[in-house]
Amino acid sequence: MKKVSFLLLIIYILFSSELFCQNLHLKIDGNTEHETSTIDSLSYTKTHKDYSSIKHEIDSTQKRLFKIGYIENELKNITKINDSSFKTQIHLKKKFNTIYIYYNETEIERSLLEPISKNIFDDYFELEFSKIESTLNFINSKISDEGFPFSKLYLSNIKVKDTSDLSAELIIKSETKKRIISNIIIKGYEKFPRSYLKHFLKIKPSQVFDLTKIKNKTNQLNNLRFANEIKSPEVLFSKDSTTLYLYLEKAKSNSFDGFLGFGTNEETNQLEFDGYLNLNLTNNLNFGESFKLLYKSDENDQKTFQADLTLPYLLKSPIGIDLGLRIFKKDSSFTTINQALKLHYQINSKHKIYTGLLSTESNNLLTENTSLAISDYKTQYYSFAYEFIKPQPYNLLFSINSKLYLETNFGERKALNTQEKQSHFSIDAFKIFNLNRKNSVFLRLNGASLNSNTYFENELLRFGGINSIRGFEENSLFSSLFGLINTEYRYQLNNSIYIHSIIDAAYFENKIIDTKEKLFGYGFGFGILTQAGLFRFNYANGKSENQKFKLSNSKIHISLIANF
Repeated sequence: MKKVSFLLLIIYILFSSELFCQNLHLKIDGNTEHETSTIDSLSYTKTHKDYSSIKHEIDSTQKRLFKIGYIENELKNITKINDSSFKTQIHLKKKFNTIYIYYNETEIERSLLEPISKNIFDDYFELEFSKIESTLNFINSKISDEGFPFSKLYLSNIKVKDTSDLSAELIIKSETKKRIISNIIIKGYEKFPRSYLKHFLKIKPSQVFDLTKIKNKTNQLNNLRFANEIKSPEVLFSKDSTTLYLYLEKAKSNSFDGFLGFGTNEETNQLEFDGYLNLNLTNNLNFGESFKLLYKSDENDQKTFQADLTLPYLLKSPIGIDLGLRIFKKDSSFTTINQALKLHYQINSKHKIYTGLLSTESNNLLTENTSLAISDYKTQYYSFAYEFIKPQPYNLLFSINSKLYLETNFGERKALNTQEKQSHFSIDAFKIFNLNRKNSVFLRLNGASLNSNTYFENELLRFGGINSIRGFEENSLFSSLFGLINTEYRYQLNNSIYIHSIIDAAYFENKIIDTKEKLFGYGFGFGILTQAGLFRFNYANGKSENQKFKLSNSKIHISLIANF
């Protein structure tokens, strides 16, 4: 007997919860089949845990019917059919399709109504009944954006106009004065350069308060390397003032970049090394300034030294200055010194324009000038440039989605008591096409052209290497015109590791030796984001159009970009 009682107790414990927590079913009918079909189209929830949930669902269904025009719908009694089923009836009655909303033209501009209504008149506009709520929210947000964040609006004096239409008056209540930003307080990074608020973010005191625009503008902080927004802006309203709080933090913006490359010399069949060091210092003085230092030495006995200084927003103006110095030495053949002075104007967070002067001086180092193509010369250029940068800060590996830099230079060259007009054009652009979270395609276009009646070897354009067409030695190609395309198919294994293909193509001309040639580079690589920085490995093989593939022409490039 005890065993039977114990067994019954177990069965009771296992199944009692289901017995006492059985689902309840709800059925809502209309007064006619058509009304029932309309109610069913709302896809209301039919299964519930308790009676309170059923009552809430019926109330919700009535409100949804009201929003689509059945404002006179009537609920009948809720009937219990059995222990698990309930039934009710809603009489929909007449549906109203259109509402005529009368407004005061001194309170609301007609242009604000044009996106929401096709029929607008001097004192009223027509609107589909189902769009009332979204329309009122839209109008209220626009009024708030104009400096009235505490505005309220509602429909009053609602009347039946005819069998399917209503009329109503739009009432707007707002402050008499627009809210103006009276003060901006920065929390977290108090030394953030204030000029960036005014000229980069376009936020300043005495501006009409518009919280939506402010949030959109502060999102542009992601375009800056040296600052991040740690939370959304906040506002303190008082009777006579509006104080805006921005929450920022200083980010690591300095970087150190270097690579080691090695390959086989075709003449000596010996292993040769090349490499470079690249240092970028940004905003260390809390001014937004940047300083870049580059030193490069490669296997062709070429040495490059480059220093660039950018000072933005001089004297709190929207104008900045760029200074540049570049020294290039080709073994014992010649040296070339380039100096640049440019002024830039930041149009907004993505667009920037430049204008300035470029000067070049090159000296022949050969004691016995066996090459008539190398000569002393000086050039003076007037420069104009445009830059576009679009970031993607959510991606730790590839923080910039697209970039475009265009530069034109016009001037003259002086050499051997002769003067000659010259022009120089260059483009550097890339774009990442994100196919999904892990797959993307990288496409880069780079090219330059030097236009002159005569050419010297020591003024030709130089390209080739890890930052140009891969599979070739650094700066080993001389040209008067070149264009190249870098492509990569990238696959991200996770947020810190990716692998990619390398397919490069280039075309160049050298008018001194009357050469036109096509080049190709093939290979693969990978990148790993470590605590020390981004480590990159590239293996590429380069060949000309009519040259056979040789494994000995392959180049391996290793680089590490460290942020600090």
